[in-house]
Amino acid sequence: MFDNLSEDTNPSLTKFEQMLKTNQVLFFDALEFENIIHHYIDFAQFNLAKKAIKMGMEQHPQNVELMLLKSEILLFDGAHKQAEDLLVEIEIISPEHEEIFLQRANISSKKKDHPKAIQQLEKVLAITEEPTEVWNLLGMEYLFLEDYIKAKDYFCKCVKENVLDYQSLYNLLYCFEQLGENIEAINTLNNLLEINPYSEVAWHQLGKIYLKINKSEEALSAFEFAIISDDCFTGAYIEKGKLLEKMGRINEAIDNYEFSLNFNDPNAFVNHRIGLCHLKLGNDKLAVRYLEESIRLEPNHEKSWIALIDFLIDSKDYLKAQHYVKKSLQSNSDSTALWKKSALIHFQLNFYEETAVGCETAIDLGDQDLNNWTLWMDSLMLVNDWQKALKIGDQALQHHQKNPSVLYRLAGCKFRLGNKNEAHTIFDRIKNEINIPRNINHLFPELIKI
Repeated sequence: MFDNLSEDTNPSLTKFEQMLKTNQVLFFDALEFENIIHHYIDFAQFNLAKKAIKMGMEQHPQNVELMLLKSEILLFDGAHKQAEDLLVEIEIISPEHEEIFLQRANISSKKKDHPKAIQQLEKVLAITEEPTEVWNLLGMEYLFLEDYIKAKDYFCKCVKENVLDYQSLYNLLYCFEQLGENIEAINTLNNLLEINPYSEVAWHQLGKIYLKINKSEEALSAFEFAIISDDCFTGAYIEKGKLLEKMGRINEAIDNYEFSLNFNDPNAFVNHRIGLCHLKLGNDKLAVRYLEESIRLEPNHEKSWIALIDFLIDSKDYLKAQHYVKKSLQSNSDSTALWKKSALIHFQLNFYEETAVGCETAIDLGDQDLNNWTLWMDSLMLVNDWQKALKIGDQALQHHQKNPSVLYRLAGCKFRLGNKNEAHTIFDRIKNEINIPRNINHLFPELIKI
């Protein structure tokens, strides 16, 4: 149980657990209790931590550090009021203990009272000899308040203090992004690189910012320096691959994507990008292989399903496309894009009931695209379900008012249902504004002749 512990703490822990087993009461000094409790907290063994705190408080009733650990456990349990009351007691004993204000700040932050949390942290800042952690916490509180200017100032302090504090760096760059300060972000990263020229993280982030301001060559150089700094840096290979792909240097993009696969577990996204690159090169078999591998790795990778299905549609291999779209919907049943593909494929195969299901599901999922409504109406009309098509057309007009494509179909439905005067009235309004869909001309020859 204590394999990861140092020799110094191991005897105390062994002694404490042996005591629990035998129900003996042994004496530990306060520091031993602290080490025991910290160990249990670190390993999320909170029940044992509570036992150690209870016993520690019995043997050392006014020990501030043990009292603070007890308040920390109370915070873990969500007992904010009890923790606050205990902090009041601790403050009487040790009025300027910075952990009191840190815990109060934590309580206020959990209650979403970020201004009060900031007040507590500022008290810590006035007395602490190690301000870096407090700067970081202040930056986070200002982030919660969306005060990016003040958050930026504190994260900047953290990064200046420690150029390897990448979490603060990411937060700082986020502030720059929210403030639209791309040049300031670039200058900050360049300053960091002067201190630490082999910071792969800084080079990588610099490349991403250059991309935002359309400086492709500078971005490419930054990604290359990131790779020089760490030749196993997967993210840099992927970003470089994406940029090379955008620049039309497809074979180089594939090389970088494949390099990235050497340093990590197989990746659905990377296989997807390689598949798209091979599609651009006309290497259809390779493209399909990589897209299928992407799907195998991540069955709900929607973009790979769509790319594969689109390739089969473009190849007019509708039967194979039908096979893949059915499989794709087993793991992506809430994808409106795939339901629309299903409707289109089944329409091409003259499977009109399945077409209607695809259109209806896409609409039910929130996609009110005009093509969903018109294709649904067409599939119903092609099986002579004119009454249902008329009903769907009326619903479509609620989302696409006065749309001629919908009105034309409604006119046809009314004509087929014997409401010729209403059909003529609608058609007279739209006949000069609409390109009549060729795939349903034969359904309404009487209207077309008007």
